[in-house]
Amino acid sequence: MNEQTNRPLILVTNDDGIEAKGIRHLASCMAPLGRVIVVAPDRAQSGMGHAVTINDVLKMEERSFPMEGIEQAWQTTGTPVDCVKLAIYEILGQKPDLLVSGINHGSNASINVIYSGTMSAAVEGAVEGIPSIGFSLLDHSAQADFSATSSYIKRIASQVLEKGLPAGTCLNVNFPKLPADSIKGMRVCRQSAGHWDDAFDKRTSPSGSTYYWMTGNFNNPDQGEDTDEWALRNGFVSIVPTQFDLTAHHAISTLNQWDLK
Repeated sequence: MNEQTNRPLILVTNDDGIEAKGIRHLASCMAPLGRVIVVAPDRAQSGMGHAVTINDVLKMEERSFPMEGIEQAWQTTGTPVDCVKLAIYEILGQKPDLLVSGINHGSNASINVIYSGTMSAAVEGAVEGIPSIGFSLLDHSAQADFSATSSYIKRIASQVLEKGLPAGTCLNVNFPKLPADSIKGMRVCRQSAGHWDDAFDKRTSPSGSTYYWMTGNFNNPDQGEDTDEWALRNGFVSIVPTQFDLTAHHAISTLNQWDLK
């Protein structure tokens, strides 16, 4: 093997689409660390969660990617999870050494992780046994400034490449919207027990039909100082180890006391 093929194989994906500024910044951070393959949706797929395409065809197209150090770039018509599956089984024909997803334009802290396409791609990587990380910046702007994230992303990714992750676990990493010299460091956290109080903006179209825009407010009664929301509010990068096992293990003993015979 030559030196190039000995370098780690890194898959980069996202949910904001292949044109998003965040994925281009993330790919540039990965280029010094290994052989980078980009597989991303051809349009924004935010809020898709762990959706997969089963009622339509999936299409892929190889395309150029505007930076050095990227071996291949592909866009697909599928969801972020579709992108991971297509990358492993159709494009690469193998599992990469590292999967990174993002950088998401907006928070994936607290309950947002459930709805996030960015994090679902990382979770899918964990399902496949691939060390995986999802990165997000608390800035929804299409022109968000990702420069403060670079050194942290490289450090976290290098540690994961060197040490791996526990089976069934990926990392959910969120960055506060701060300049680099204002970020206080990194904190390993638990997921905050916040939730969305949903609401809908009801409107009427010119033809007289009713339609809705989802709105709402984030409500976080969890005031613990060991949470991702606390870390982000206080100027830290939050790192939450996240698993795909949704079993409520603490409830098993309670249910075993029921009369279920």
